[in-house]
Amino acid sequence: MSGMLDQIDPLTEEALQALQAAGNLSDLDAARVKYLGVNGQFTALLKQMGSLPKDQRPEAGKRINIAKNKLEGLLAKQKEVLELAACLPTEPTDFTLPGRRPQLGKLHPLTQVTEDIVRSFRKIGFVVADGPEVEDEYHCFDALNTPADHPARDSQDTFYINTPNRPLLRTHTSSVQIRVMENQPPPIRIIVPGRVYRRDTADATHNPTFHQIEGLYVDRNVTLGDMKGTVEFVFKELLGKDVKLRFRPHYFSYTEPSLEIDFSSALTRKMGKEWLEIAGCGMVHPKVFENVGYNPEEWTGWAFGFGIERIAMIRYGINDIRLFYENDLRFLNQF
Repeated sequence: MSGMLDQIDPLTEEALQALQAAGNLSDLDAARVKYLGVNGQFTALLKQMGSLPKDQRPEAGKRINIAKNKLEGLLAKQKEVLELAACLPTEPTDFTLPGRRPQLGKLHPLTQVTEDIVRSFRKIGFVVADGPEVEDEYHCFDALNTPADHPARDSQDTFYINTPNRPLLRTHTSSVQIRVMENQPPPIRIIVPGRVYRRDTADATHNPTFHQIEGLYVDRNVTLGDMKGTVEFVFKELLGKDVKLRFRPHYFSYTEPSLEIDFSSALTRKMGKEWLEIAGCGMVHPKVFENVGYNPEEWTGWAFGFGIERIAMIRYGINDIRLFYENDLRFLNQF
């Protein structure tokens, strides 16, 4: 049986040479299977251990394990070297050339416009506020001085949820100004971008869901002049330095006086119009301040809001609001 012991060293040397000679991962794996696999030659030697005299078995087992450990160590090193070699280019490569970046995703055009709006407001000290899209009637209407018989509360305009407490999908982001004022004393300077919902039939200029941004500024001695300056700054940032604004009297239940804002620029003239309505605004109604616990004799403020889709459509010359929601890559890749 000493012949079996005499096989260990030559077999070890043969296996070492085979592993070192492997030129690729496939050759290396073939050598591993031949010598160290389940049916490999070293496994066969271990199976012969039972036929050795008892006094020779410890020595044989020790030598075989030493050989296997040596082979497995070399196998691991060779595998690392060959894996690295497999990653290298097969043709001459200039590693000083600029890298090639994969095609990355892009921000949706509405997100781009929203971020530009937020950036403009941040320059003049506004912070972003947020609130729930599923609202209650108090925050969406009552606290905003919109009585129960107001047309905006009709089920034709608002999506109500059929549960006992009758929540609704907010029709404007103005509900957030109530939540902020309920929990924070003046002064307040916030903007509220977000999704809103109305029972509109989808067409080129309307959609049942769209995005709005609300601005609110409350402090002592705030005037319409402050609001006009802010509005002018923001719209010139968004739509060009040539923007001209005009303000027309209007009615909103939660502002008094209330105004609508029209603007004129090269963009409107490109659309064949000299003036285009773009936003609503006004001084916060004293009743709204009373509803949130502010003293209207001490505090004044203004609020204004506009649709983000409308800004994006004007800015990019888009004539159908539905394009923003169809997820057509031919459209989205243009931004």
